[in-house]
Amino acid sequence: MSRDPRVDAYIGKVQPFARPILEKLRERVHAVVPDAEETIKWSMPAYTVGRKIVLITAAFKAHTALNFWRGQELRGDAANADAMGQFGKIRSVDELPSDDELDRLIREAAELATSAPAPRKTKHEPKPAPELHPEFAAALAKAPQAKAVLDGFPPSAQRDYFEWIAEARQDATRQKRIATALEWLSQGKRRHWKYEK
Repeated sequence: MSRDPRVDAYIGKVQPFARPILEKLRERVHAVVPDAEETIKWSMPAYTVGRKIVLITAAFKAHTALNFWRGQELRGDAANADAMGQFGKIRSVDELPSDDELDRLIREAAELATSAPAPRKTKHEPKPAPELHPEFAAALAKAPQAKAVLDGFPPSAQRDYFEWIAEARQDATRQKRIATALEWLSQGKRRHWKYEK
């Protein structure tokens, strides 16, 4: 049984109602998967097998959460979406699944983590090409150097400029943004150049 002192520290700092919940989950993981290792992921206790996450637990101000890493595969439509994890906001040990059910889920989650490949994420349709505002197009036609820089940017950087100009509600604001955009583009700068490293 691999115990991590950081998990001890985490459990020691949580609200009193949460301690027995987190301790029970910890106990069940080690009982069902003796080779499970404890660690901290995203500042929360996590249990892994062979560096693959099995589940994560967390405590908040008024509830705890139990998040099986591949919970959608384990619980399908039964997963509760009103909190992190698949069991909603857990406020007492009584709200956890029964020991038999919990043990089964932990065992299946460990098997999934070590044997089954993770499901592929569905690819989203690419965003439509951003539209160039006619006034910006006219200004770019008069500034070939700025247009060449803009054309050399990836679509996301072009979209930043196009949307910024299109979002202007007043003509005066749009004209000011177009002037600023031409100045930055002539210097080879992206729209958010101030935040780039």
